[in-house]
Amino acid sequence: MSRSGLFYISLLVLVLRYSVESCVQRHVRAQVPERLQAGYVVSKVNLDHCGFGRLYLVSNDPDFAVQTDGTILTADVITVPDDGKSFWVLVQDQSGHKWKVDVNLSPIDQVSQKSSSAVLRRAKRRWSPPPLSIKENDKGPFPKELESIGSDSSVNYSIYYTIEGPGITTTPINLFSVVPNTGQLKVHYAVDREEYPQLIFLAHAKDKYTNQEKDQPLPITVNVEDENDNAPEFSSPLIFTVEEQSNPGTVVGKVNATDRDEPNTPHTRIRYSLLNGTDLFTIADFSGLITSRTGTLDRETQDRYFVRIEIKDMGGASNGLSNQGLATIFLTDINDNPPTFKESLYKAQVQENQADVLVLRIPVDDKDLKGTPNWKAVYEITKGNESGNFWIRTDPATNEGLLYVAKPLDREKQEVVKLELMARNEAPLVRSSSSWKKVPIELTVTDVDEGPEFSVPILRLKVKENVPNGTLIGTYTAVDPETKSSKGIKYYKLTDPGSWINVMLTTGDLKVANTIDRESPLVYNSTYNITVKAVDESQKTGTGTVLILIEDVNDNVPVIPKPDLVVCSKDGQRSTIVVDAVDYDERPYSGPFTFELGKESQGKWNIKDPKPGTSVVLEQAVDMPNGVYQVPLLVKDLQGVGEEQIVSVRVCKCANEGVCAAQSISSRLGVWAVLAILLALLLLLLLCLLFVLVCSTKGEKLRMTDEYDGTGGMLLKSNTEAPGEEVKDALLVTPGSGVDGGGANIVHQNVVGAAGGAFGQQAIHGGSMYQGGTQGYMTNQSMFSSGQYGGGFYGTSSYNKFSDMSTLDTWRTNELYLDNKLVYFGKEEDGRFAADLLKSYGYEGVGSPAGSVGCCSVLSNQDSLDFLDSLGPKFRTLADVCMSKAERGEQ
Repeated sequence: MSRSGLFYISLLVLVLRYSVESCVQRHVRAQVPERLQAGYVVSKVNLDHCGFGRLYLVSNDPDFAVQTDGTILTADVITVPDDGKSFWVLVQDQSGHKWKVDVNLSPIDQVSQKSSSAVLRRAKRRWSPPPLSIKENDKGPFPKELESIGSDSSVNYSIYYTIEGPGITTTPINLFSVVPNTGQLKVHYAVDREEYPQLIFLAHAKDKYTNQEKDQPLPITVNVEDENDNAPEFSSPLIFTVEEQSNPGTVVGKVNATDRDEPNTPHTRIRYSLLNGTDLFTIADFSGLITSRTGTLDRETQDRYFVRIEIKDMGGASNGLSNQGLATIFLTDINDNPPTFKESLYKAQVQENQADVLVLRIPVDDKDLKGTPNWKAVYEITKGNESGNFWIRTDPATNEGLLYVAKPLDREKQEVVKLELMARNEAPLVRSSSSWKKVPIELTVTDVDEGPEFSVPILRLKVKENVPNGTLIGTYTAVDPETKSSKGIKYYKLTDPGSWINVMLTTGDLKVANTIDRESPLVYNSTYNITVKAVDESQKTGTGTVLILIEDVNDNVPVIPKPDLVVCSKDGQRSTIVVDAVDYDERPYSGPFTFELGKESQGKWNIKDPKPGTSVVLEQAVDMPNGVYQVPLLVKDLQGVGEEQIVSVRVCKCANEGVCAAQSISSRLGVWAVLAILLALLLLLLLCLLFVLVCSTKGEKLRMTDEYDGTGGMLLKSNTEAPGEEVKDALLVTPGSGVDGGGANIVHQNVVGAAGGAFGQQAIHGGSMYQGGTQGYMTNQSMFSSGQYGGGFYGTSSYNKFSDMSTLDTWRTNELYLDNKLVYFGKEEDGRFAADLLKSYGYEGVGSPAGSVGCCSVLSNQDSLDFLDSLGPKFRTLADVCMSKAERGEQ
């Protein structure tokens, strides 16, 4: 470290040390009389720079005492030697720093013995005299001379002296005066130290000729010496409290007193004493702390004591001033007295079958303070109430015990009831040898004619739901308490919300009347209640309750409460929707559920995270246009029981989450505006359908062909849903070949049907030809009838069935019926299925009882034509395609 660094550190240490050491001055010098009385103020250590902390001051000379404010005074009468007197004062703060102050005293007489010239030569020292002292309540005579003051300027100038300030120009006015030419100070009357403990005024040295000050103004301090002229006074009320039965030495309170005389002097040293009650209480001599002398203070005997207290200053000396006061000591209550009963036995009567009635009032005595927890009684039935027939409470006004019947008594079971009652207080017993008191009680039960009583007040039965009607689930019977018999008792239902139970009139049997459903709103917490009434021959009644605990069975499958859902379509993103399911059964017949997609939705929808639960997330597997989609969803419970349900999912653009934009618009437009829009759309749709109908009826006529395409007479599947140009007015049907008698004959047949026309038939058997006659279609020529289709079911003609013929003949019969059904489905009549109408798109409805139209080629049952009755709605489209305009009645 450099020298400059060491220098600055040393300088800092010196500054800190100086700041600590400079808290007080090193030396105190004062001039005092040769003889000093006890309590004379010598001087004062200046503590203004020592902060606000507490300081400890002590003198090494026992003749001098130091107060906490730094004032140095005599502790006894002393005489100052001619050469002066020296001692030191030690000052210490809370941090442990200590300072030593040297005090030097010199007698005033030495200065007064010097010549006047010496006084003038040493005027500068006389210009700063030590504090002056005067006695309060001085008897005079006045004025009295105090001290002379002088200034060095009197050597060169003609000086006169003036004074001003407290005691001269301000209160107390004209107390002091000065002789202008000599500087002699005088006092003119006595003052009260308690009003003016110290007076500081200014002295001025002025030129007689110019009236100008020739020296600095001199502050002169005059201390008023204290006289014991004030008796001590009580500073707080003399009211105290102490607990009764308190131990000796318990603090009762503290007496506070003050004295206006000089603090920390014998004039203010107060001694306390008791003038009476010394056998019960004591008081500390100088602290005023009152304590108990005995442990027998009893509030119930005497609740307060009056004690006279004397306070005297001068430490209680005979010449001290005194004062007296009367202190009141209250005894606070403790629970040292238990409540006692006035009787040794209490008796009463009570009727049977009564409840919530007052049986007995039981009074008690308690000597403790009324209205307190030490006095308030609490009653307890300690014996005889094992069945809970009684309860007791306290009357807050009288402190009596009120005994009530809680449950009805039965005289047939017990004629006399014996109880034991204990009374105690809310507060526990303190410093008492007593204990809580008890008393016996006898209650006589009087007889009353009673109605029948059920075997148990509440009958609990376990029953599975959905048990068959008429099932016996239990028996609920009652007996007459007088005769102990059930003879003549009849049973009735009082309440049965669902009419599920029948009560047999004479036996009390309980049978199922209607289906018991645990999921019914009448069932709470799997419990269903009914009440039953029993009536004896004297028309006395009794009631009972039956709690039917219904056991769950798996009679509910999981359902989707909200099957109509909305999926908001988002560009470039596939959306999801949450489907919730509920099952009204309990576990293990309810959730968690298993969700499975139907085959129709596979590839279009996926189940996201297919874990068992009460909900499932449906996710789009492919991009879908806006519209409504029926999603079959199989939901099974924990036991694997469930059924397939249809969830209707609407895919749309959303204005808000979960609300389609069209719905949002409709809600803003209002009902009439939406209806107007829908009507306009309906008219536009009808107009479009009219144009389609007109255009579809214009086409070419059917063309005939003799070519054999090898289809075997089967109807060919076409990708054209609406009638195409090649089939609008003509249809080529080439039946297949048949074999008669083992397939030896080859048959070729060409059939062309047209409205009002005819069809020809040619049959080749081996090398010969079989040719049938020409028949008119929809005429009565050569018709075939099978009986079932006779009577004009498909027309007004009847047909003959080619029975007992070859396969070719059977196929011809099928052909005739097929043509007839084409005509039937080609007619648009009222009452037809909406699905029978021609649609201009590929969607042809859902489900078909007829299955595929290719079933017509199946020859498994050659003798029956019943299959033609099962050609359902899809056949309507085929019929319209295959018929010509003439057959449809068009021009």
